[in-house]
Amino acid sequence: MRRFVASVVAVLVAALIGTSLTPAAAAPVDDVAARLATIPGLRIESSSVVSGKPFFVLRYTQPADHRKPNGEKFEQRITLWHRDFARPTVLHTTGYGGVGGAFTAEPTRLVDGNQLNVEQRFFNSSTPASQDWSKLNIWQAASDHHRIVQAFKKALYAGKWVSTGASKGGMTSVYHRRFYPNDVDATVAYVAPQDVFNKADTYVAFIQQAGTDPACNAALRNMQRNTLLRRPAMLAKLKEYAAANGLTYESTFGSADRALEAAVLDTPFAFWQYSTQASCPSVPGTAAATDQQLFDFIDQISGWSFYSDEGTAGFLPYYFQATQQLNWPDVASKTTWLKGLLHYREAGDAPAAVPDAIEPRHEPFAMLDVDLWLKTQGRRMLFVYGENDPWSAEKFAPGPGTRDSHWYTQPGGNHGSSISGLPAAQRTEATSILQKWMGVTAQPVTQQTTIDPGARQFKPR
Repeated sequence: MRRFVASVVAVLVAALIGTSLTPAAAAPVDDVAARLATIPGLRIESSSVVSGKPFFVLRYTQPADHRKPNGEKFEQRITLWHRDFARPTVLHTTGYGGVGGAFTAEPTRLVDGNQLNVEQRFFNSSTPASQDWSKLNIWQAASDHHRIVQAFKKALYAGKWVSTGASKGGMTSVYHRRFYPNDVDATVAYVAPQDVFNKADTYVAFIQQAGTDPACNAALRNMQRNTLLRRPAMLAKLKEYAAANGLTYESTFGSADRALEAAVLDTPFAFWQYSTQASCPSVPGTAAATDQQLFDFIDQISGWSFYSDEGTAGFLPYYFQATQQLNWPDVASKTTWLKGLLHYREAGDAPAAVPDAIEPRHEPFAMLDVDLWLKTQGRRMLFVYGENDPWSAEKFAPGPGTRDSHWYTQPGGNHGSSISGLPAAQRTEATSILQKWMGVTAQPVTQQTTIDPGARQFKPR
C-alpha cells in the first residue's frame, strides 16, 4: 500500500502548476481575525500575511463522536488563506495530515477563492485523546467537514463553495458530498479511486496495459521475479540498510522479509503512479541487473524506509480506513508471474499494516453506498484522472441520476494529473465549468508555486 498513502505531495505539486485569476484585494488580518473570533470552539494558533493576504493556522473543537456532541472533544487543525469575504471559498483536504504552510490548490487559483485546508481526523495532532478507533469512519470525517462549512459560512463566507482534494483527499470530498450534499455547491476530485467491490480488482490488469511500450511492463515483471529469486541476498541488503538507518521491520509487517515482499509487489504500481513512459529505460529488467541495481531501483520507486515500522507509523489511520471501509488493491493474488515466489498471503494489503488489537471489521457496503449515491443523486461533480495512473483503474463513475457532472482524463497522466495538464480544449472547458459553478469570470494572472511545507512528509513514490 506504499503506492497510495504517500501520494499527497506529488498531487499537490501538479496542482500548483497552472493559471489562476487576478487576486482580489485582501482584508487586513485583524478584520478576518475578528470574524473568526465569532466562531464558537475556534482558536487562532497563528496568523501572518502571505503574498499580501491573511493566512491563519486554526484549531477547531470537534466532537470525537458526532452522535454524542457533548462527549469527548478534540481540536482539528485547519489553515485559512483569505482572499476576500465576497469571493468563493474552497474546502480542501489531503485526506491525511500535512496541514502546514500556505499553498493554493488548483481550484483556488481558478476561482481566486478563499481556501480552507483541513487535516483529517486521527492524523497528527487532530486526534481524540482516547484514540478510540471506532470513531474513525467516512461519516464522522464528513461530519467534521459539515460543521466547518456551516461555521465559516455563517461567520465569514456566505458565497459559493467548492470542495476539492486529490487521491484520498478527493475521495474524502466525495464522501462529504454523499452525507451532506448541500454543504458546498460543487466538488472537484483529482485522481480519486473508487474501489466499490474489494475483491473485484482490475488494478494489476490495468498496470500491464499502462504506457505505450509493452516491453516496459515486461521489464517491471522481470525486475520483480529477479528480486524474489534472489531473496536471501536482497533480504541481507535490507537488513543492512535498516541497521544503517536505525529502522525496524517487526511491528507493522512482522518481519523484514514480509516488508521486502510488500515493496516488490508495490513497485510496478508505484512506478506508473509517479513515473511516465520516459522513465522506462531506468527499469533493471534483465538477468544482468546486479543485486544493488535491483535494490536501488525499488528504493527509488517504492522506498525501503516507508515499509519500516517508523515509515508506516504516521499512516496507520489510512490503513485502518482502508481495512474498514475504503477497500484496497489485491495485488498479490493477481500477480500470477510471481507464483511460487510469494511467501505471504497479504504481504502488501491494508490489513497487514493494522495491529490485530485494533483491526476493524470490514464493512463491504460502505463504498457501494457512496457509489449508488453518485449514480443516482450526484450533482456538480468534476473528476480528473490520469491515463496511466493505476488508481484510474477503478474510478468514480456516473449513473442515470448523475447531473451536471464531468469526467476528464489527462493523456499519459499519472497520479499528479490536473486540469492544467489536460489538452487545451478540455482544460478550457473544465475551467469554464468550475468558474460558472462559482459565478466568477476568468482573468489572466501569474503562476502560483508555493507548496504546503507540511505535505513534505509525504515522500513521492
